[in-house]
Amino acid sequence: MAVTFTDLHTADGLKALEQHLDGKTYVSGDAISKDDVNVFAAVPSKPGAEFPNAARWYDTVAAALASRFPGKAVGMNLPGAGAASVPAAAAPAAKDADEDDDDLDLFGDETEEDKKAAEERAVSKASTKKKESGKSSVLLDVKPWDDETDMKKLEEAVRSVQMEGLTWGASKLVPVGYGIKKMTIMLTIVDDLVSVDSLIEEHLTEEPINEYVQSCDIVAFNKI
Repeated sequence: MAVTFTDLHTADGLKALEQHLDGKTYVSGDAISKDDVNVFAAVPSKPGAEFPNAARWYDTVAAALASRFPGKAVGMNLPGAGAASVPAAAAPAAKDADEDDDDLDLFGDETEEDKKAAEERAVSKASTKKKESGKSSVLLDVKPWDDETDMKKLEEAVRSVQMEGLTWGASKLVPVGYGIKKMTIMLTIVDDLVSVDSLIEEHLTEEPINEYVQSCDIVAFNKI
C-alpha cells in the first residue's frame, strides 16, 4: 500500500517520515528506489537530531546520489518545500526537454551491481537447465552384411568409436531371419557434442567398421 508524505518542510511532516523509517533503511524495499529520491527532493535539508531515523536515511540517500551525480548543483525550487534549494547531491545536470525521459531513469530499484548479479544468475540458471536437458538416450539397430559376419567383432568395432559426450550401453542380438542377426545397442549422448546422424555416417558405416556393418537405424530417440 502506498504511503503519502506531506509538508516535509515542516516538523509535523518530518515526524511522519521519522515514524515510517523506524527500523527501515529506505522508504520502500531493501534498496534505494525512486520513492527515496522523490521524498529526498521534498526534504529541504538534513533533518535535525530530533529525527534520527530521517537524518540517517537522508545521509544514506545523499551519499548514493552524490556518487551518481558528481559535481556542483546550481539549485532549484520545489513547490511546497519553502522554496528551498535541493542539495547538490540531489540535482542532476539539466537535459533537453525533447529527450526521452527514460534517460533519467537512474534511480530504479536495481543498481548496476544488482543488474550484473541478476544477469549472472540468469546465465547460470540457463546453463544449468541446458545441462539438465542436454542429453538423449538412443536405441540403435546395427545390421551386418550377412549371416557370416562375426557379430562379436561387429560389436567390438562399434564400441571402438569413442568421443566426448558418447557413452555406449547394453546390447543384444536379435534374429531377423535366414540365420541373420542384428545388434541393438543403447547409447547416451550429450546433444551439444554428439550428432547421431554424424556418428552413423562418419564412423559406423565408414572404414574400417563398414567391414562388419552394413547399415544402422535409429529405433528410439528420447531426451533425458
